[in-house]
Amino acid sequence: MAKILIIDDDKASGRTLELHLDAQGHTVTTTTSIDEGMQAANEEEPDVLISDIRMPGRSGLDGLPEFKNRYPHLRVIMITAFHDMESTIDAMQKGADDYIHKPIDLDELDASIEKLLNLNGKGSDYILACDPTKMLTPLTMVGHSRAMKEIFKTIGMVATSPATVLISGESGTGKELVARAIHRNSLTPDGPFVVVNCAALVETLLESDMFGHEKGAFTGAVARQTGKFALARGGTIFLDEISEMSPTIQAKLLRVLQYKEFTPLGAEKAQATDARIIVATNVDLAEHVASGQFREDLYYRLQVVNIHLPPLRERKEDLINLVETLLGRINHEMHRNVSHIGKDVLECFTHYDWPGNVRELENILMKAVALSSGDTLTRDMLPEGIGHGSSLLASELSDAEDDMPSAKSLAEVEKAHVLRVLNEVDWHKGRACEILGVSRPRLRRIIRDYQIEAPPEITPMNDEGH
Repeated sequence: MAKILIIDDDKASGRTLELHLDAQGHTVTTTTSIDEGMQAANEEEPDVLISDIRMPGRSGLDGLPEFKNRYPHLRVIMITAFHDMESTIDAMQKGADDYIHKPIDLDELDASIEKLLNLNGKGSDYILACDPTKMLTPLTMVGHSRAMKEIFKTIGMVATSPATVLISGESGTGKELVARAIHRNSLTPDGPFVVVNCAALVETLLESDMFGHEKGAFTGAVARQTGKFALARGGTIFLDEISEMSPTIQAKLLRVLQYKEFTPLGAEKAQATDARIIVATNVDLAEHVASGQFREDLYYRLQVVNIHLPPLRERKEDLINLVETLLGRINHEMHRNVSHIGKDVLECFTHYDWPGNVRELENILMKAVALSSGDTLTRDMLPEGIGHGSSLLASELSDAEDDMPSAKSLAEVEKAHVLRVLNEVDWHKGRACEILGVSRPRLRRIIRDYQIEAPPEITPMNDEGH
């Protein structure tokens, strides 16, 4: 439980909050002005401040910066009867952690306090997720799984050779990072690294982009253009989404691989290229060959060295390394210091299948950091389906799922599991919270939202478990 300081010039409102929070087990001090609140804070060193905004004398917004300067770890909830955007924005920019309108929903207040206590490490176990002082390049690849170790070894072996490399893997697995790592460790690391997205342009424009064109080669060709293969001389050209190439461009690429030369559109003479060719695909090229969508001779030309990147769901032992690396980079880019992460967050990550792979993980972390008011990433910051899809982790649901048809929704599974736990403890909510691993406010919301009712033969215990 926590020390909570209330500042509200409405004595009746302050007293109501005090009685409610005291019943929750918190130690509560109530004052009626910013100056009184500051004096009480000096004596009590509260964990959470609940302050009204509009009061005689100094307003809550006036006192907020001073509280945050004196007590950097103090969590602040601002309350107001006025619903204006400017006050909300002002409060959040001055360091408020939450903003609640009157009349106060006590469940909302309890949930906010629970969240803020978790941010202070009072409601959950936390691990250090990253070193905020560590500088990490966007090109950093991490992983200690066997698959990633093999990939690192392969990069080391092929980087100094001119061999063509085919990188396969689902979208978001980091294929371009592998290509850049090969280039960075090649014999020409200072040469250009040129990227071509084969799915981004129509056939004519892609051909011109890759090989260049002469003035007047086609309608709209008002000037000569140098192609990417020419720009990549002395370095590496990376052809992403190779499966999207048309048969015409596939034939021209095959000639480049065979003879190390290409012909710009409208040109009479071929040009030589010494660019290292690395290609990537997120589909099974062998299947495309079998269906006639991809040239078999080109496929075998590209298959000199094949590096397959496994999806994130198959290398979850790398999650902590990835989170550390991505958080460090995101903190640096966004000038933030989110350096702690809840163990329950990592459990959510572990039970999620990551269809968007590492790219999805990075986007989720970036959003969480942007919305974080402190230095800790908590479960409630995760999007629907990862942290909010259920208040129970997959490991907690396994028993309930055994007894239910597979067509049941996650919400139905959660409702059934919560009801079963409540019945097993004769609706003793304190014990139910311990078994479910949720707070009392959260359990009350589950019961209310799912309209769970006790059987007639059971008299529900109250929230204090009596």
